[in-house]
Amino acid sequence: MHDRPMSRKEAGLWILFGVLWLGAIGAGGARLWTYKTTPGAPAPLQRGWPAASRIPRDRARPALPTLIMMAHPNCPCTRASVGELANLMQRLRGRVAARVVFVVPRGAARSWTESDTWRAVQSMPGVTSWIDEGGLEAARFGARTSGQVLLFAANGRLLFSGGITPIRGHLGDSAGQERIVSLVTTGRADAATSRVFGCALGPV
Repeated sequence: MHDRPMSRKEAGLWILFGVLWLGAIGAGGARLWTYKTTPGAPAPLQRGWPAASRIPRDRARPALPTLIMMAHPNCPCTRASVGELANLMQRLRGRVAARVVFVVPRGAARSWTESDTWRAVQSMPGVTSWIDEGGLEAARFGARTSGQVLLFAANGRLLFSGGITPIRGHLGDSAGQERIVSLVTTGRADAATSRVFGCALGPV
């Protein structure tokens, strides 16, 4: 037996199906790219370290600037922020004290808090973590997005506010990281802010 030739109508339907399928792929890719490149809400700029904060400064090295990163322990985007923090600490080689503040709901289970992101921070040289139950510290620092970084001078003056990833959930060079390195090593940078990419910290 020989296969029946495809009719014009059938051929047209297959072409239409192909066009719709490619269109769906393109639309999905566009939505994903929009999601990845849309920054979160930045922390409002403030003059300095909040007076009410209970996060300890590095008393052994009081002359160092302090970097704070606010993090949701289960935000997948924040894995990249923590990865870039490790890279940043390698570049600065002991010239900054770093704190990662994990914002968790009151009464959260230990298994919810101690995520792979939390574990990655525990093994990071030069970085200590702080559990912010109920989001009190996040509110004091004005942080609204996981991955928000704040750099303070030794005297408590705010030097930088923003993120250190190029887009949501991706490792790579970013304006935020370069500005922090420049501020720590030279005392100046082309800007004091950058976009921050991550999940909303939300009400906790």
